[in-house]
Amino acid sequence: MRRGLVHVLAWSLATGAAVTLSWWGVHTVMAGTAYDPPRALPITAGDAPTQDAKSLASSTARPSPSKSAPKTPEKSPRPSGTPTPSAPAKRSPSAGSSTSGQVKSYDTDGGRAVFELGKDSATLVSATPRSGWSMQVWKTEKWIRVEFGSGADRVSVFCTWHDGPPRVEIGTY
Repeated sequence: MRRGLVHVLAWSLATGAAVTLSWWGVHTVMAGTAYDPPRALPITAGDAPTQDAKSLASSTARPSPSKSAPKTPEKSPRPSGTPTPSAPAKRSPSAGSSTSGQVKSYDTDGGRAVFELGKDSATLVSATPRSGWSMQVWKTEKWIRVEFGSGADRVSVFCTWHDGPPRVEIGTY
């Protein structure tokens, strides 16, 4: 009886130590991770919400291409995941900001990436992976890359502005 109690006590201590060490490791890694907080785009007086605008705000709704929205040409033909530009957001210019511009959404097989495209730079507004896909984001002063992955499948949304106005390329590999 005493021997069994010693074994249970030893097992409990070892399990508690392992759980504590695992929690500490995960907590340390996650605390060092920095993500940009989501930004809300302002609505001006001329942007009265309509029923169509409310349905596009849903994370599950698909925007239908509007005739007034500018089309973004693709660099290479792709069977699926073509970019779907959203209607440009009207924003008041902010002092010293060169990124105030059009907000465009790009749907891919792996998820959706939304960029604010200015005259000489761009910012990532949001990136949302589809169910079963993961996502990574890399940013520099001259480009942003969003990669969606699922198993061996990869879809990359690459926004560059190092030699001119921002342009977005989508690649599947």
